[in-house]
Amino acid sequence: MEYDGIVLESWSTWTAYGILHDPELRNMALEFIKQLGNALHSVNSVRNRKQHLQLVYVIGPPHSEKFQPHDFGPVDLQSLSDAVDGFSLMTYDFSGPHNPGPNAPLKWISFTLQLLLGSPGIGTRSLARKIFLGINFYGNDFVLSEGGGAITGREYLNLLQKHKPALQWEKNSGEHFFFFSDENQVKHAVFYPSLISISMRLEEAKLWGTGIAIWEIGQGLDYFFDLL
Repeated sequence: MEYDGIVLESWSTWTAYGILHDPELRNMALEFIKQLGNALHSVNSVRNRKQHLQLVYVIGPPHSEKFQPHDFGPVDLQSLSDAVDGFSLMTYDFSGPHNPGPNAPLKWISFTLQLLLGSPGIGTRSLARKIFLGINFYGNDFVLSEGGGAITGREYLNLLQKHKPALQWEKNSGEHFFFFSDENQVKHAVFYPSLISISMRLEEAKLWGTGIAIWEIGQGLDYFFDLL
């Protein structure tokens, strides 16, 4: 297909199957990623003969300061850094239908980067430049009695047009949201990115020296591109 490489997402599946809880299997999983990266690096791109094929690996945020066997931590990052060209860090989906709230609180993003990299500075730059900080271009329409789910830009605009809600700024998370009641008088809370919330996350990426990974471009509003 003349692609530049592959993006592999396997860590969450390995966690679900218990592979990462077994030290021997965990080491084999890491070795698989290394061998895959080295194999891709041994092949040149069809479109650019001076560029080898690349491997981007998807990682989830650690759950706490006390790393569990299934968490992807700083030791794993260091171990795979030569074989992997980039790490797509899923710093979104902080909340869900069972715990409605912001999609990606800014303090949580900073905390996640600190767990993986330490403190921002010259010493972390070589690893930080390989991390693609995840930024969501989708939002969530939560039913406060429990339920709801993801929405795209078009659905968000439809809700604004239909309900004409008052946008509110959640200072702690750095996100905009609004409430509305549907035709059944069920209350909803909607969290969706705005120019200022995206701008703040881009500044966080600059502070740490990381790249960004957008999930996903087609789900956002057109003027989000003005920031990129």
